[in-house]
Amino acid sequence: MADILYIVVPCYNEEAVLPETARRLRDKLEALMAADKISEKSRVLFVNDGSRDSTWRIIQQLHRENPLFSGVDLSRNRGHQNALLAGLMTAADRCDMAISMDADLQDDVDAVDAMVEQYENGCDIVYGVRSSRQKDTFFKRFTAEAFYRLMNRLGAETVFNHADYRLVSRQALEGLSQFHEVNLFLRGIVPMIGYRTGTVEYERGQRFAGESKYPLKKMLSFAMEGITSLSVKPLHMITGLGFLVFLVSVAVLIYSMIRWTMGDTILGWVSVICSVWAIGGLILLSLGVIGEYIGKTYLETKGRPRFLIREVLEDR
Repeated sequence: MADILYIVVPCYNEEAVLPETARRLRDKLEALMAADKISEKSRVLFVNDGSRDSTWRIIQQLHRENPLFSGVDLSRNRGHQNALLAGLMTAADRCDMAISMDADLQDDVDAVDAMVEQYENGCDIVYGVRSSRQKDTFFKRFTAEAFYRLMNRLGAETVFNHADYRLVSRQALEGLSQFHEVNLFLRGIVPMIGYRTGTVEYERGQRFAGESKYPLKKMLSFAMEGITSLSVKPLHMITGLGFLVFLVSVAVLIYSMIRWTMGDTILGWVSVICSVWAIGGLILLSLGVIGEYIGKTYLETKGRPRFLIREVLEDR
């Protein structure tokens, strides 16, 4: 008997693109069912992340018209990562494998076939990886690649050019459920699960409709979230920086004493002012990084729920 596949799609204000997304995913599931690659119990699970438009009403209509579509309505907006986790945890007890993807149709739906094939070959996690970024602007390509390199250099192990388009088996979903972080960064958590993994390359397209939910400001915040959630390397760097500044200050002190014994007058007002500003800036930066970690620790100790589900649409 073929295994059950759930395609989990987080949605936030996606009324413009949702009908087309539903049509393409329906065609894909029906084709896989006809080829006996997946069970007829497979579903598309849309997760409404507190949308302010008619996204949830569209999901409800899709469910009424076709039982192939299911839905999860969160109590309020909790962000992409929490919405994605809510969908995966809802699907965990209902499927044998789950594929997560965005609603904007930038992820190639046809890559699902290759992911299912790798799952059949024994992979528990299959990452969708972009084959190239030729369609991106130079600025977008530069910042995106710098994002992945910076993350890995600072200790947050991620798959290069992989976002949140991936297949996860039921066993891997059970492993994911053991991670209880409030500050979620699934691109870094999923590789920690282990098990056998594979990759599928695909060409990422343009957004079909609507506006991007990740402008530059949000991407920078997302990068900071990932680094501070998965690595303490920035704290080690602060320690090294403090030690370096101390050595420089000792060297300057020794140099000043030598010049004083030689009777030379030191004209260093500009250098002193620059040093004060530089050290002050480093101190404030270091305090900011430490504050990020303290803030995350504070939120983790509260143990607040990562999401609350208002309603789940299922087969009657």
